[in-house]
Amino acid sequence: MRYPLLEIESKKIEENAKRLIDECHDKGIQIAGVTKVFSGNKKIVKAIVDAGIDILADSRIENLKSFKDYKIPKMLIRIPMKSQIRDLVKYTDIALVSEIEIVKEINKFALKANKKYKVILMVDIGDLREGIFFENKDEIHSAIQEISKMKYVELYGLGTNLTCYGGIIPTSDNLSILVELKKEIEKKFGKQIKFISGGNSETIPLMRTGNMPEGINQLRLGASIALGIGLYDMPLENLYQDTVKLKSEIIEIKQKPSKPIGEISVDAFGNKPHFEDKGIRKRAICAIGKQDVNPEHLIPIDENIQILGASSDHLLLDTTDSCVDYKIGDTLEFKLTYGGLLSAMTSKYIYKRII
Repeated sequence: MRYPLLEIESKKIEENAKRLIDECHDKGIQIAGVTKVFSGNKKIVKAIVDAGIDILADSRIENLKSFKDYKIPKMLIRIPMKSQIRDLVKYTDIALVSEIEIVKEINKFALKANKKYKVILMVDIGDLREGIFFENKDEIHSAIQEISKMKYVELYGLGTNLTCYGGIIPTSDNLSILVELKKEIEKKFGKQIKFISGGNSETIPLMRTGNMPEGINQLRLGASIALGIGLYDMPLENLYQDTVKLKSEIIEIKQKPSKPIGEISVDAFGNKPHFEDKGIRKRAICAIGKQDVNPEHLIPIDENIQILGASSDHLLLDTTDSCVDYKIGDTLEFKLTYGGLLSAMTSKYIYKRII
């Protein structure tokens, strides 16, 4: 076996997708399965497709291009770059947009492809990532008017994003802004808007408690499918959380002081570290580092192990309190946060095993 190794249980991921699909479809909600955390891995994506997902969604056009054999709609969830519109129209069917200049480019290339392309106009309701700010009604109405004139672009819906940048929690109040905006636009322009794309996995608890405004009928789900988690990375009931496991090999075990000796400057990443003096401790080093995954996103399965930190290539751990007498060549196992899985899947130095 080669290490570090990321083991991924695709059947549990597929089951998570199935359960979420059933739950959301019962409430009239379409699911866009966000696959970016899998870095384009086709075996895992196939499991999500087999589960019956409505849309394949990703932030990277390169991944969506590789999914061309899956005969379901594909959505780009990062607002498009102007330089990629040709490929966007060729390999995807839906995009989240916020700039009318980009929509005009989509219309131009959709004309050449003789293809009706769908866009979801993003509205920023407070998280301050992408979208037209919700208070700028004139800009929103102007964008709707411009899109309505385009022959090869369809206004498929309105959308928003929460929690990912500003950490703003989805609530009935802030999501109602989108619902009311949809009603306003339909009345003003006499144009039906099919979908309100109301966020991501963090919105599931709101849906489950019956507090999600009526009219939110699309969710873009990634973390809940991949790891069975939602808001604050908290486990979601009825979903698997043990879908992935990272294994890393121990390359050193030594008894050493817990505090470095000498004048402390900054580490390799420009940060000035702080150390607590706990005396001599048993320390292990694993062959993985920040180039692969941030140690803050690793959770030792052995709860008596403490992560001390990492350099580019070395993960340092305190194993003093563990009941296991670890040896050189043993492997330590870790759970991952969503951010940790994203990094680990992206690293070419971590081997992947899909089971």
